[in-house]
Amino acid sequence: MRRTLLGIMFAGLMAAAFFTAVSEAQPGSVKEIVKGVWFREGEIDAMGHCNNVIIEMKDYLVIVDANFPSGAKLALADARKVSPKPVRYVFDTHHHGDHAYGNAFWTRNGAETMGFPGVVEMMKIREPQAWQSAAKSRKDVAELKLRTAEPPKTVFSKNPHVMDDGVRRLEFHHYGWAHTKGDGFAWLPKERVLCTGDAATNGPYNYIGDAHAGNWPKVIESAMKLKPRHVLPGHGPAGGAEILEGELAFMRELNALVEAGVKAGKTPEQIAAGKLSARARNWVGAPWTGQVKDVYLEKTKGVPRGSL
Repeated sequence: MRRTLLGIMFAGLMAAAFFTAVSEAQPGSVKEIVKGVWFREGEIDAMGHCNNVIIEMKDYLVIVDANFPSGAKLALADARKVSPKPVRYVFDTHHHGDHAYGNAFWTRNGAETMGFPGVVEMMKIREPQAWQSAAKSRKDVAELKLRTAEPPKTVFSKNPHVMDDGVRRLEFHHYGWAHTKGDGFAWLPKERVLCTGDAATNGPYNYIGDAHAGNWPKVIESAMKLKPRHVLPGHGPAGGAEILEGELAFMRELNALVEAGVKAGKTPEQIAAGKLSARARNWVGAPWTGQVKDVYLEKTKGVPRGSL
């Protein structure tokens, strides 16, 4: 139960004072990345919120990530400030509470929630226990008065799933199991803007408890083939391809460090004493030994950490 709660609320337990690859964090800020696409950096330290992306289509808005309910309220308020168009769709990049527990808020406000099959699969496994635990510590979750998390209403049957209204083309891609089994990316090919959810964060926000650590680098490599100009992560400031490069370096080095340690018969604590490159250290979380232990379990059990 403790690990499940960490999985949905890890953002609120992370420190916001870490150095990031681009700039100092500015929680609550909204920045236009390209015309009609805004990045809202979540209040991670104060409220556990993830980032949101607001995408303007011809007649409506698409929001990337439902957030926690309190984050959803703030994202909706900011969406109304930048555009008079209604929020019609909300895309869950994955099942964790800081990215999906606001689903009911959005549907009650007339939006359709969406996600890949893995999001629903993981909710069926983790809920209602995770939701009920969160409701005990989060007023915004409790106020929805639900027994369990609301899954996305629309589950994609095609990969990629494409929305094209003649003005803007928006694609949703699933490259495999990385941070979670349902990881989804939102991609604007013309503008070369990539929204990554937590498959690529910008800073020490990698929770591995629901991950497939060994496959994570492959997912990032697939996303990099899009050659994005702008990368909008699930946590931490917006940036460019350096976010994907740093995430990839971290996951590669973490996997290699643990694999070598297992072969040498070391304990997770001994492995955690190993060094990562300066490039990868920006992604080391405050519970570094916990990250090592998660990958250690995956390597020694021979199955994805998230399936244990």
